[in-house]
Order: sequence, then structure tokens, then C-alpha cells
Amino acid sequence: MEDTSSQKSGESKDAQSSLTPEESPVHFIPTKLEEYEPVNLSTQDLILKKAREVCLCSHQTIIAFFCHLFPVLDWLPRYNVKTQLLGDVISGLLVGIVAIPQSISYALLANQDPIYGIYTNFFCNIIYFAMATSRHNFVGSFGVLCLMIGQSVNRHLQLAGYSDDDTGSSLTGNSTSSTNGTDACDRSCYAIRVALSLSFLVGLYQILLGVLQLGFVSVYLSEPLLSGFVTGSSLTIITSQMKYLLGLKIPRHEGVGSFILTWIDLFRYIHNTNICDLVTSLVALVIIVPVKEINDRYKDKMKAPFPVELLVVIVDTVLSYYFNFEKRYNSAVCGDIPTGFRKPTLPDTNLFSSLAVDALPIAIIGFAMTVSLAEIFGKKHGYPVRANQEMVAIGMCNLIPSFFYCFASSAALTKTLLKESTGTQTQISGLVTSLVLLLVLLWIAPLFYSLQTAILGVVTIVNLRGGLRKFCDTRRMWQLSKVDSLVWWMTMLASTLITTEIGLLVGVCFALLCIIFRTQRPRATLLGRVSNSEIYEDQSTYKQLISIANIKIFRFESSLYYANKDYFKTILYQKTGVNPTLLSAKHQKAETRANADTGKNKSIFCPRSYSLKANKKRSEKTPADVCLPSIDIHTLIIDCRAMQFIDTVGFSALNEIYRDYKDIGVQVLLANCNPSIRHLLQEGGWAGKTDCGNQLAFHSVHDAVKFAEKWYHVQQESEEKKDAPLDPEDLNFQESL
Repeated sequence: MEDTSSQKSGESKDAQSSLTPEESPVHFIPTKLEEYEPVNLSTQDLILKKAREVCLCSHQTIIAFFCHLFPVLDWLPRYNVKTQLLGDVISGLLVGIVAIPQSISYALLANQDPIYGIYTNFFCNIIYFAMATSRHNFVGSFGVLCLMIGQSVNRHLQLAGYSDDDTGSSLTGNSTSSTNGTDACDRSCYAIRVALSLSFLVGLYQILLGVLQLGFVSVYLSEPLLSGFVTGSSLTIITSQMKYLLGLKIPRHEGVGSFILTWIDLFRYIHNTNICDLVTSLVALVIIVPVKEINDRYKDKMKAPFPVELLVVIVDTVLSYYFNFEKRYNSAVCGDIPTGFRKPTLPDTNLFSSLAVDALPIAIIGFAMTVSLAEIFGKKHGYPVRANQEMVAIGMCNLIPSFFYCFASSAALTKTLLKESTGTQTQISGLVTSLVLLLVLLWIAPLFYSLQTAILGVVTIVNLRGGLRKFCDTRRMWQLSKVDSLVWWMTMLASTLITTEIGLLVGVCFALLCIIFRTQRPRATLLGRVSNSEIYEDQSTYKQLISIANIKIFRFESSLYYANKDYFKTILYQKTGVNPTLLSAKHQKAETRANADTGKNKSIFCPRSYSLKANKKRSEKTPADVCLPSIDIHTLIIDCRAMQFIDTVGFSALNEIYRDYKDIGVQVLLANCNPSIRHLLQEGGWAGKTDCGNQLAFHSVHDAVKFAEKWYHVQQESEEKKDAPLDPEDLNFQESL
């Protein structure tokens, strides 16, 4: 009994040891996974299926459609007056107070009359209230967009023959009937006509992007790119506002080099500086900047920020009125601001062809800022945001107001941050802000007649501090990612020194080139095994890794496609130390020389029965003057973990590598292939299906290593036994291959 039990225990131990890959590589069991059968629908069936889903009409689908298009129908019935109304009212009032001077100043930046800036913020908040999924975004005039609008408007004014002095009269030969059909169209009338047509096109682009589910376009505007663009645009805006701070009358430059040309004119005409405007600007800066810094520093402790901008605007308006700055010191003021609303008008379709290109970057920047801000605050406060619905909402905020004398708008960063910090709960706060602006439109607007434009320039510049602070973050950005830092600097410099539109295009192209370059020459390493585990890591990064004898494990940390297939082959040959093409050429040369010396036609190189031991024997039989290169590798394993895809050119490169290494007796195995790559290998007939079939693609590096060790073991035994039959176990293994 004891012998029997000991024998059984010994057999069980032998069985356990035989199943351990580390102790006995002979018993290798490959991992096989069965895939789901794909559902193959014809194109016609797929179209019909989607059409049925879309055209299915019922009471529930109609309600769901309108709730999807107008999210206010979903959340307004659940609005909690007790817990949410107070925060919305307070936030709306504070944002409305801040929006008054900014609406006027940004209208000046967009080359428009002040009243149109108030119109824009009034109408946009009402529309966004009904269609937005974001609870915190403030949609209205945004500095960067106003700059781009102003550049396009000024360019069309120059093409139409208007000069900077044509503020109240039309030019002969260029005058057209105004929107009401009674008066001639002066410079201000033509400027708003261009802005309305531009806003219509911007809204149309954004709605199309949202309806066609093309929100992925915004992913090409990365955070460093947008940050650099905003900083470059901020520098351009500050430059454009300097003439108001100094009280200078200089031409507004457009196109390439406008930033440098404007500064040249500022220094050229600096002797004409209006002392009243300069003193007013300096005093306003000394007052506004410290108070804004205090508001930012203690915003967590303060219930509401101090409205210093509005206070400065009121004080300056009163002083300018009583001391008559306009006539006594020749100071520029806002002038007459009408009250009430104008009759709706249609955009000028004749301008669409010339504005189509200008509208595209404005539309992209507008929805990118809106969607990014919505997602930031949605994640922060834990509610979902639908990006495509946000694009439709911001598109409607530009399309519909274009009939009511409004220029293009988007989510404004500073006022959105103010809304969030003052406790807004829903877009009800946007309605409260619109009510504040309505009071200005109906009664208060004429009181700003004596407001100096220098103060508006100060308000605009002060609100750009956030963009200028990005310079302080570049050092940290350089430490984290040098590529992102280069994208930031390239976009910022191009937006500043060239134009904002070209700067955005340059930034996108440069960012894409960086991605292409990083995938074209990615990191490639050889892997070693972590002791007593099935983990394989980079030998150049980690210490004490075990190299597998006569097996090279190569990892390529990028997808394999047409742009990097040559680099893939070069770095593979460099890392493994074996160039099969050169090695085959040397073998052929050695064979030719050996045949010439011995007069025999025997080949010293037999690729299909190649082994390390056989190669040594053949090397001994070659003539003394023929030196064959030695190889310390019998298997190459390519780790495809980082490869997302392989295109047809990359697949051809893999096949070429397989054949080249096979000619010198080295087998090539793939590991960690994702399902799409495995499907490509199967469809393309990887390994020719004549040797080991599709078993040459493994689910892990460790499986590939065990297979290689078993394969080499069988090859060595067959070389030693030669004519002797193989063991049944080995025969079964080869049949399984």
C-alpha cells in the first residue's frame, strides 16, 4: 500500500511538474479563444433598419424629440424654487451687472456700436436657456470672437470703401439702402450688416455640425492649442485697445503683421497722446486691477465679487458728463446709445460668399469653447452634458439673433466662472441676466453717452489677464510635455504675429505634424522577463530583468502603418542585432565562394532546417577564408500591445519581415494582438498557413515564449535523431501546429 501510494503521489508530482511551463517547456498548451459569430447585415438591411428607427413615430417619440431638442422641458418641471431660485437670482444679477460694461466694450472690439453688444448678450441668454444642457455656461460676447468679427468687419468696410472717419455719412457710389429702406447705409449700418451675415453663417455651420454629429472636430483643438490661441489673441486684443487708452487716432491694421504694424503706429504717433484719456486709463487700471485680484484671491470667502468695473464706469460717466471731457479735452466718448429694440431684419445674402471662409474659424472656436466649458463644469458638478446638443444650442444662439442685430457669440470664460462661483444652479440665472440687460436697453442705455472709450479699453484689457497668465504656466508645461509646449508657443506666436485665423490653422497643422512625427518614430524596446512571473518589461528601463536565451522580444509602441513601416524595420534590425537581408546576402556570397573553392554544388545554407547547432556544424565545414556571421537567435517575438491598427502597407512589411527572417532560420511570432489586428492577419493569410498557420499570433508574450522554447526543443531533437522517428508526443505537438 505504501509503495502504491508513494507511486501515485510520485505520478501526481510528475504530472504537476509537467504542467508547469517554467520546469518543462515540452508540455505547452496554446491558448485558444472562440470568437462570436459576426452579425452580417447587408447595406440595404442596415439602411432600412436605421430608417425604421428614425421614422418610428408615436406620442412618446414626439415628446422625447422635443425634450431632446429643448432640454428646458425636461428640467424646468423639476425645478426646486426653495433651494435653487435664490442662487440663480443672485448669480444672474451679479453677472448682469458685470455684463453691462463688458457688452459695450466688446461691441467696440467687434467694430460695432455699443447697443449691439447689449442686444447680443440679451438674446443669447434667452435662447441658451431653452436649448442648453449646461447649467453654468454664460453665452454672450467673447473677446477672442469679437476680435475675429472685428477683423472681418473692418476688412469688408475697407473693400466697400469706408474709412475710419465715415461714422455718420455714406460714401458716394458705395451707399446702399439701410435695413429699414429709408436712409442711406453709413459705416455703422454696413458694419452691423456684415456682422449679421457673419453671425448667420456661423450659426448655420454650428447647427450642421451638431445635427450631423460632427462634434469630434473639436478634438483636434487640444488644450495647449486653445490656450496658445487665446493667449495670442489676447495680445492682439490688447494691442488693438492701446489706441483707446492713449486717445490716439490711428488706422486699424488687418492681415499679416498687423500686430507689429499697430505697435509701430503707436510709437510713431505717441506724441499725439490725449492726456485726459491717458490719465483716466491709468487711474482706472490702478483701481480695477487690485480689486479684481482681491476678488480672485478671496472668492471662496466672499459671497459675491465686488463689481468694480461697473462702479468705475458709473463714476467715469458722471465725471465726464459734469466736466465735459468730450469738448474740453477732446476725449472720445460712446455717444448716443438708443433705447428699445429695432425691427428684425434679414442678413445680406450677397455677403455670404465673401464671409463663408471667415465664418468657419469663428464657428469652430465658438463651439470648442462652449463645449469644453460645458464639459468642465458638468464633470465638476456631476451632471451630463451632450456635446452635439450644445453645438446646436450655440448655433441657434448665433442664427436666430442674427435677425435682431446681434453678432456672433459663444460661451464666455470670465462670466461663466463668475456664474459658477456665485452659486448658480440652472440657466434661470441667464434669464435674470437678460432682465438686467433689458433694463439697460429700455431706460439706462442713454445715460452712458459720456462714458469714455478709454474706460471700455481698460475693461477689455483687464478681463484678458487670464490669457496672459498662461505665460507663467509654460515652464511647468515644458517639464510635463515638450511637444505640448511647442504647440502652445507655435500657436501663440502665429496668432499674434500673423493673424488669428491663420494662427489657428498653423496651430492645428503643427499639432497634427507632432502627432504624425511621434507615431512615425515611436519608442521601440527589447523586453526581458521579470523573475518568477509572466511579466515582460523594457530592459533599458528596469533592472534585473531576465533575457530569454536565443529569443528576442521586440515591442513597437505605435500602430504600424505606411508612414513608419521603414522605421519599424530599421529599429527592429538595430535592436535585435540581426539584419536578415544583409545576412542572407553574406550567406549567398559565402556559398558562392565556398562552391568556387571546393568545386561542389552543395549549399552550406539550408534555411528551412536551420538551427543554431546546425549552423555551427556548417561553419566548421566551410573553407578557412570564408567567415560566416553567427546568430544568437532562433525566435523573434513582436509585442503588438501598443498597436491599435495595422494598415495594408504595415501588413506587407510584417510579411516581408517574416519571410526575411525565415530565410535565415528565425521564426517570427506576434503577441498581444487586438481582435482587429488578428482579423487582419487571418484575412491576409499571415504566415502563409503552411507552417504553423494562425498559431503564430498569441494572446500573450509568455505564450509566445513557451511556444518558441518548445519549437526549438523539437528542432534540436530532430537534428540529433535525424532519420530516427520522433516520439508520439512530439508528433502530436507538430500536428497541433
